[in-house]
Amino acid sequence: MHSTVNQLNLHWRAAHQAALAATAHAEQLGIRIHVAVVDRAGLTLAYLRMSDAYLHSADIASDKAYTAVSFGFPSSAWLGILEANPAMRLGFPQRERLIVFGGGLPIRDAAGELVGGIGVSGGTEAEDEACAHAGLACIGLKPDGD
Repeated sequence: MHSTVNQLNLHWRAAHQAALAATAHAEQLGIRIHVAVVDRAGLTLAYLRMSDAYLHSADIASDKAYTAVSFGFPSSAWLGILEANPAMRLGFPQRERLIVFGGGLPIRDAAGELVGGIGVSGGTEAEDEACAHAGLACIGLKPDGD
């Protein structure tokens, strides 16, 4: 039996670069966002708020990142999961920090290992997700690891 486990984690410098890239993409789209990047434990590595971004989007961005890393799939997938399961539809939305709409992506390394999550809030779901993808592209990672 092993007493310890080695786990990969996203580096804070990569998290910072991803957040900067997400905000740069938001500027191209003409929107103002909050972006949060978390490690595999859901702890914040980087957070940026663009001037004049919606106040409520602050916690939503963090919770999107937390949701994505907690389950290992995009926050946008939750709607389909909840529609297909009445029991989960009643219970899961009551959970703190669970976001069931787009803008949160897991971050996986090239081997598919979950290393973190990114959450964006301030635009439409599609805009938020596009900004999150831009953040991951900047550091050479994807939500699915390929």
